[in-house]
Amino acid sequence: MGGMHLELPALACNAHCHVFGPRERFPYAADAAYVPQADAPAEALIALNDSLGLQRCVVVQSACHGFDNRATADALLRRPQGYRGVALLPTDTPLAELRRLDAQGFRGVRFNYYRHLGAEAGLDEVLAMSHRLADVGWHLQIHASSDRLAEIGATLRDAAVPVVVDHIGRVGASLGPRHEHFLALVDLLRDRRWWVKLSGIDRISALGPPYDDAIGFAGLLMRDFEDRVLWGNDWPHPNHAGPIPDERQLVDSIARFAPDETQRRSLLVSNPQRLYRFGDAV
Repeated sequence: MGGMHLELPALACNAHCHVFGPRERFPYAADAAYVPQADAPAEALIALNDSLGLQRCVVVQSACHGFDNRATADALLRRPQGYRGVALLPTDTPLAELRRLDAQGFRGVRFNYYRHLGAEAGLDEVLAMSHRLADVGWHLQIHASSDRLAEIGATLRDAAVPVVVDHIGRVGASLGPRHEHFLALVDLLRDRRWWVKLSGIDRISALGPPYDDAIGFAGLLMRDFEDRVLWGNDWPHPNHAGPIPDERQLVDSIARFAPDETQRRSLLVSNPQRLYRFGDAV
């Protein structure tokens, strides 16, 4: 972008990031699937978002903290109008606990179907839980390897709430848009209850920065499903196999798959407002 940086719309949202620790206050789970080398506390996340012009944020509970959502709740407490959370929870979590978390700013629950992230919740149990989530206006968030999308979709098509797919379905961009995994994602999105995060371009790219192959995937989804796309930078990039991406470059890349200001407002402002119910109306 020739040194020019993308100016984000007011109330732009980073809809996918995490906090780790600090471990003295919020210890990592004893059975954590991974433990970060370094803490990534709320103060650092807030400072980064502020520097990038991201006034709103969705903090996604990390697998390293398991079902102890206190580190995420602490981050939400610091910006109660503009920060929201997605929890990790057992599928039998009672409605009273969902309501308690809703009052703290949580708006959804995430399930991992990625083998390195540990035990998986049964899809039938997740489906049953979705009826309780509907009572508090929450959604399901699914992080899955791309070969699982069709299987997961077959059950969760009957979910009582919206379903958000993380990181462009983790479809390797080198596979191309005609590959069965990308087509499975598109098929899910034809159901208007399904959403997708145009995050993790650095994870699915085979080329590395500036991630031209992944930008193509994101652009197709932006074009066809503008009212159900979200964006996040995935800070601090847990379990990242390659070089940690440049945060400013990730923000500037939005202009390449959402070149129109109207698209960017949908992606960064109005879509997050609908899904996460921020404190002030847009």
